[in-house]
Amino acid sequence: MDLSYSPEELAFQGEVRSWLKKNVPQRQRDERPMDWGDARRIAQAKAWQRKVYDAGYLALGWPKEYGGQGADVMRQTIVNEEMVRARAPGLVGMMGIQMVGPTLIQHGTEEQRRRHLPKILGAEEVWCQGYSEPGAGSDLAGLQTRAVRDGDDYILNGQKIWTSYGDKADSMFILVRTDFEGAKHGGITFLLMDMETPGVTVRPIRLISGASPFCEVFLSDVRVPAHNVVGRVNGGWRLAKALLGHERTMIADAFKERDDARRLVELARRYVGDRNGRVTDPIVRDRITQVEMDQACLDLTLARARDGAKAGHRPGPESSIFKLYGTELNQRRRALMVEILGPQALGWEGPGFADEELLVTRDWLRSRGNSIEGGTSEIQLNIIAKRVLGLPD
Repeated sequence: MDLSYSPEELAFQGEVRSWLKKNVPQRQRDERPMDWGDARRIAQAKAWQRKVYDAGYLALGWPKEYGGQGADVMRQTIVNEEMVRARAPGLVGMMGIQMVGPTLIQHGTEEQRRRHLPKILGAEEVWCQGYSEPGAGSDLAGLQTRAVRDGDDYILNGQKIWTSYGDKADSMFILVRTDFEGAKHGGITFLLMDMETPGVTVRPIRLISGASPFCEVFLSDVRVPAHNVVGRVNGGWRLAKALLGHERTMIADAFKERDDARRLVELARRYVGDRNGRVTDPIVRDRITQVEMDQACLDLTLARARDGAKAGHRPGPESSIFKLYGTELNQRRRALMVEILGPQALGWEGPGFADEELLVTRDWLRSRGNSIEGGTSEIQLNIIAKRVLGLPD
């Protein structure tokens, strides 16, 4: 595996770096407006995504006819890396860009692609995921949301839970049960649903971090056009598994692409460093170094996967490795940040605590869910054991 950039890729890197230097907006204290429901900040985030898209730096691997550049995976990698380097805001529509878009390109109809892909890229459509249910989380194939055919529509009844940004999304990609007699994996269908459809009720769930990015979604006689089926009826499980591969890689990439490594060192210098900003405590230095080494290992593993993608290999069960390691590494990093802050990490709100200190505490609380969302660590270990290592049941 050659990790060096070619002369053409280096030239592209310079182009991207120059554009970001001129265009990255002033950094906000919190770069996740969707988590906190700030309408003004969400509008700014959408405008930033449109600006990146107009510049030609979004979804570079998508076919040109659907708004991409038809480029190889390395160009998108360069953009992602330069975004982190420039401390650019995140993109508000990543679920559409990295999950819905690739699924429609591979399995959708031409009409579905033309209708949704441009809006995904331009941040006109923000998507949420209708997978988990109160009785079907780790055992996703046990879902019970019903979809019954009625003329040109399906009528949906049921409930979804842990729906990220369900209260702010325009559309949902949802798994429903269309066959109630056969094998549970064989009776699932993949649908696209407008969140403004009558009968859809969304209730945010307040987390221990204080944010409400997750929601419950209740479906009561919701009519969804039959032409919104992606793939074939009762064939949604295959699409669901493929999309989960994209999701798990996206989660691992999200932890890689954030500016947390630099932030961890800055906090250590400020809170436990000497007057010159040197961290002299050997235990703290050792723990920071270990986190950075582990991050480097994850980065190289992701690079190897991108090398495979360049050769045409789609995400497979190995994406569970990325998700498992990335989420648990993020939890360790967050816990270390809290320990470095000491008593200043005990704040929730009010005087005596800086905004960044409160954010470190809330991020640590939020990180406890990392090893649950997108498939629990236990589920990832099972997938790795069976489908990657080939171990017996």
